[in-house]
Amino acid sequence: MCTVVHHPEDARILHRQIRALLDAGHDVTYVAPFRACNVAPWPEIDPLDVPRATGRNRLRALRQARRTLARHAGDADILLLHDPELLLAVPHRLRSRTVWDVHEDTAAALGAKGWLPAPLRIPLRFAVRRMELRAERRLKLLLAEDGYQDRFRRPHPVVPNTTHVPDAPPAPPGDDRIIYVGQLSFARGVNELITLARLVHADGIMLDLIGGADADVRPLLREAQREGILRWYGFVPNDRALRMAEGALAGLSLLHDTPNYRHSMPTKVVEYMARGIPVISTPNPIAARIVGEANCGLVVPFEDPEATAAAVRRLRDDPALRQEMGKRGHEAARARFHWPEQARLFVAQLEDWARSADSASAELSPRVV
Repeated sequence: MCTVVHHPEDARILHRQIRALLDAGHDVTYVAPFRACNVAPWPEIDPLDVPRATGRNRLRALRQARRTLARHAGDADILLLHDPELLLAVPHRLRSRTVWDVHEDTAAALGAKGWLPAPLRIPLRFAVRRMELRAERRLKLLLAEDGYQDRFRRPHPVVPNTTHVPDAPPAPPGDDRIIYVGQLSFARGVNELITLARLVHADGIMLDLIGGADADVRPLLREAQREGILRWYGFVPNDRALRMAEGALAGLSLLHDTPNYRHSMPTKVVEYMARGIPVISTPNPIAARIVGEANCGLVVPFEDPEATAAAVRRLRDDPALRQEMGKRGHEAARARFHWPEQARLFVAQLEDWARSADSASAELSPRVV
């Protein structure tokens, strides 16, 4: 398992995929930026530290990742990559055993990268699309969304980015705290979150933000925190972050209307549902459909903090509504988005690919007499 971009305690990588492999009895070597993120690896894994790729500072991390994979991945049954950048770091001899876990629309996401100069975004988008098709020919692909299938020429297995759902909902929703869990950026609604915090603070409602933040939004968050209108906790491991979310009035997902989000399921929506929290979401198609089908929250217009504040006040003023929405959300999450159901498919798929790679290697090996 390898990433140079994600935090080593990323929910999909560590808490879902690695946990599933360990529980199935497999040994896992995890290549990740442990020191850069000040993270102590789990004792059950074999950790290999690499620098972290951030903003325009990516070359050093990629070079080190390539050296690390060349040195240590030769005996692996499967090499699972989590960053498109790492497609450039796969040693040739490992391609038949390499899986790329596709969990964002990389080309579409370039428009939201503040560190990327605007003139480069369109040519890089074409370059990324070509790189994806090249990866499809040479590697195995695992998709986090059905909607990603359209980017490729062949169908590929899909393992949705779901979550662990408790058997019973935790504490019922409260009336004085709203929550956001996830990475913070302009495209994920930081400006709207800060304005919302200011609007509802006078009503005695506090906004808690749990997640790392892009460099260009950190000054805004620090200033809002000094103002006393919100609490920003920074990155917190996913299992602890969701425990912190329990009992909130509502969970927020204020994604902008950008190409990268139009066909993606915001995992935070399902995580709020799993914890019995009503959801307030912008109308990205998949999020709006999930919330509407389960009747577990409210959908507000894009980039409209006043409408979002009105939704918060509506839930605050109607205890029966928020408790019923929290209950319905938990039931829907348990029925449709419980990670152990996907974990079995994930492990079985990697095991099948490992067996296929072993068979291919045996056929290509010279016979010894």
